Amino acid sequence: MNKTVVIDVVALSSSLIGEMPFLKKYISKKYLATIAPMLPSVTTSVQSTYLTGKWPSEHGIVGNGWYDREDCEIKFWKQSNKLVLAENIWEKAKKQEASFTCSQMFWWYNMYSSADYSVTPRPQYLADGRKLPDCYSYPAALRDELQDQLGQFPLFQFWGPGANIKSTQWIADASMLTDDRYDPTLSLIYLPHLDYCLQKFGPDLLKIRKDLQEIDKVVERLVTFYEKKNAKIIILSEYGIAPVSKPIHLNRLLREEGLLQVRVERGLELMDAGASKAFVVADHQVAHVYINDVSVTKQVRSLLEKVSGIELILDRVVQEKYGINHDRAGDLVLMADVESWFTYYFWMDDAKAPDYARCVDIHKKPGYDPVEMFMSSKLRAAYKLLRKKLGLRYVMDVIPLDATLIKGSHGRIGVSPEYCPVIITCQNLQKNNISAINVFEIIYEQIWK
Repeated sequence: MNKTVVIDVVALSSSLIGEMPFLKKYISKKYLATIAPMLPSVTTSVQSTYLTGKWPSEHGIVGNGWYDREDCEIKFWKQSNKLVLAENIWEKAKKQEASFTCSQMFWWYNMYSSADYSVTPRPQYLADGRKLPDCYSYPAALRDELQDQLGQFPLFQFWGPGANIKSTQWIADASMLTDDRYDPTLSLIYLPHLDYCLQKFGPDLLKIRKDLQEIDKVVERLVTFYEKKNAKIIILSEYGIAPVSKPIHLNRLLREEGLLQVRVERGLELMDAGASKAFVVADHQVAHVYINDVSVTKQVRSLLEKVSGIELILDRVVQEKYGINHDRAGDLVLMADVESWFTYYFWMDDAKAPDYARCVDIHKKPGYDPVEMFMSSKLRAAYKLLRKKLGLRYVMDVIPLDATLIKGSHGRIGVSPEYCPVIITCQNLQKNNISAINVFEIIYEQIWK
C-alpha cells in the first residue's frame, strides 16, 4: 500500500492557479486535469461521489440538504455517515488489506462512519440558546488532544461573516498532528478557504488575490509535510465557482400562486413545508421542487417554464439521465442558467422575515444561504458582542437580506473549462477531462500502485 493524501482545495479551478505561486510551480511537474461538473456540483454530493464511485442516484446524497417526506422537515448539513447509501473507499480498501486505515479530516458525513480517525465541526448548543465553537472526533480523545495543542476549533471563522484562513489553517494543522499520531494509510483533508471569497466576490482576482496567496501557503505546508513522509499526493476540488448576477426567488413565486404555505409566529413568517402543495429547496444553482399535492404538478411545471434563469427542469424520468433520480430528490430538479442561482427566500416583506433569516443558522433555514458570509452592520455586531460579554441575552441578527450581494456560485453542469474543478496527481491520467465518478478509481489506484 502507498501512503496517500487527498487535499480538497474547495473551489479551486484553473482560472485561479496563476495567482498561487507554489501551486503553479508544483503542477509544472505533475499532471492536471479538469473534472466534468456533476449534478449537483455541491459539497456533500460531490464528496460522496468521489468517495463511493457512485452517482447520487445510488449513494443518495442529492444535495447539501433535502426534504424528509416522513417527518415533513427540510434538513441541511446533517452529519451522520449512515446517510451515504454506498460503500466508502476505506471500506473497500479494508476488505483488500485489513491493516489499511483512513483519516477523514472535515470531509462531510464524518460522524459515526467506519473511518478509523475523523474530525468534523460540531458546535455546542447550550440550553440558554448560546452556540459555542467545538468539534467532534473519533476517537473521542483526539478532539481534546487537538484542541489542547491548537486551541479551540475556530467555528466562527469556518463559516459566516468572520470566515477566514484561520479555520483552514487549523484543519491543516490538525491533519498533520493526526498523521503524526496515527500514520493513516489514506488521509482526506478539506480546506474550505476559497469558498468564502469566491461566493462573495466571484473569480475577481483583484479582490481575492490575498485569499489565493493564503491558501497557497497552507497547501505548500501540507505538501511539504507529506512529501517528507513519501506519501502519494492528490490535490483536487469539488467544483469551481463562476460569476453570477441574478438571484431567483422561486418560493416567492409559488407563494404568490397559493402553492406555498406559511405560519405566522410573533408577527414573523415561517415556511410550512408539510402544509404546502409545492415548495422549493434551494441549493446554490440547483433546486429541488417537492410537490405534496400531485394535482398541481402541471401547474407548477408551467410556472417554472416561464421563469427566466432556469435552464433545466428534470422530472423523475429525465433525472435518471443525470444520475440524480433518488427518492430524496425533488419531484422536479432545477438547474439555473450560467448567470443565476436560487435563494430559499419565501417572505414577501423583509419586516416579516423569520428571525433566523438575519442569523447564521445553517440548520433552520430551508435552503442554502450564501448571504450568511456578509454582515449588515459592524457596529450592530459589536453591540451584540458587548451584550454577550456582559452576560446579557443577545441574538446575532447581523446578516443582510440582499441576495444580490452574491457574485459567485456553483452547482450546475456545462461550466466553462476555466471554472471546472481540477485534479492534480503524480500519475498520468491520460485525459485532460475526467468524470467525477472516476475520481474514486484514481484515488484507489494511487493507494495500491
